[in-house]
Amino acid sequence: MSAPVYGLLLSGGASQRMQRDKAQLDYAGEPQLLRAWRALSAVTEKAFVSVRETQRDDPLRAQLPQLVDSYDAIGPVAGILSAQDAHPDAAWLVIACDLPRLDEATLRTLLARRDPAKEATAFTSRFDDLPEPLCAIWEPSSHTRLRQRFDAGSYCPRKALIQGDVLLLPAPGEALDNVNTPEEFVRMQYQLERQS
Repeated sequence: MSAPVYGLLLSGGASQRMQRDKAQLDYAGEPQLLRAWRALSAVTEKAFVSVRETQRDDPLRAQLPQLVDSYDAIGPVAGILSAQDAHPDAAWLVIACDLPRLDEATLRTLLARRDPAKEATAFTSRFDDLPEPLCAIWEPSSHTRLRQRFDAGSYCPRKALIQGDVLLLPAPGEALDNVNTPEEFVRMQYQLERQS
């Protein structure tokens, strides 16, 4: 029997290039964190927002179930490892909070194609054909590789996918295009508001 799939919305980043909290960016009248949460929680048995200790009382994040990073600020792998430590028997559908085009349909496609016998199921990037670690299902078996890499000082979840036994799916169009700078935010906000 395969592990249940829980959802993890990564929101603990420092947003240095954006110069403001990406989770609070507004698209079509709604903060990005809540847009992403709605899609994730619709497709998983349980879902959590990954936060740093200093973010747990943030009003936006405080209204949702949280998992606080138990690792130093080492990027997304801190959230993934913390979630795996908290619920070691669950698979984790992990998404970043800076993917404003990501929707429920894309997540359902990922879940439908899931291979629990692999360490992970992930889409490839439409830009370089490499695995996208921040919209992927991380199986319980991936914990060993992630932890070994962490202990060795390597914190890149993409490299863990490249090295692992992973099912890679074709890129889902523009669904995984992220937003990292104020200029990208303005462009994405304009595009999404035109569509709504």
